[in-house]
Amino acid sequence: MTVSPEPEGPAGYSFGAVIVRTDAREPVLARLRDIGFSGWVAPPEDGWLVVLPESAEAAVAADRRGVVEVGEALAGTAPTVLALRVLHDRQLALVVWAEGQEVARYVSDPSREPGAGADVLDDPSGVEGTEAVAEACGRPEAGEDLAEVLDEGLDPDEEIESERLSRVLGLLGLPAWVVSAWVLPKRMPVGPAPRDLVRLGAGRTGLGGWVSGRVARSLRRRRPPPVLTDPPRRGAGPDDLMWM
Repeated sequence: MTVSPEPEGPAGYSFGAVIVRTDAREPVLARLRDIGFSGWVAPPEDGWLVVLPESAEAAVAADRRGVVEVGEALAGTAPTVLALRVLHDRQLALVVWAEGQEVARYVSDPSREPGAGADVLDDPSGVEGTEAVAEACGRPEAGEDLAEVLDEGLDPDEEIESERLSRVLGLLGLPAWVVSAWVLPKRMPVGPAPRDLVRLGAGRTGLGGWVSGRVARSLRRRRPPPVLTDPPRRGAGPDDLMWM
């Protein structure tokens, strides 16, 4: 987990999580071993299991998989899978799969994506998928409120994306302690104790995982693909000339 280098506003952290709707940890662990995942797996809690990658910005599994791609790899293991990523507390990304199919892909500020061009807009993208997200999480009544939270523009001098994420987790009934994941590998102030987390290094546990994880970390230096492959951009129409 890394702290934001940006001078404006409160400093923030980068972290990610994949949240799986299941009470069974072993099928998820088996799939994570298959893809050589590096990070932590929490025990199931109220029907949800949380997977915490060791980095939100670098690849954490084979084939250049970041947190979103790990979520995609787990999409067939449970009825609902959500991948969450916060970058320097300036951008929140949310991708959701239901019954193995992607139903929503949201980014609060596409212009904050690493490598984004100067023409990429900073308006939220994917808010229209909130009803599908709420339905997939068993909270269909939360769709309207979720849309309002995800469509809200945050003041970078006063607010951070972890605060938005906290509201999202509350509306969807997901483990609230996920916002503390930036603390890892140190003990989180809330949530599972270290002894309850399964630590994987390149898909392995124990000393072998520690060694394999270090080797994999040195090889996985490339960034994962962007969350939005075709982000919204400034057009060339008359209404867009104000952006020039």
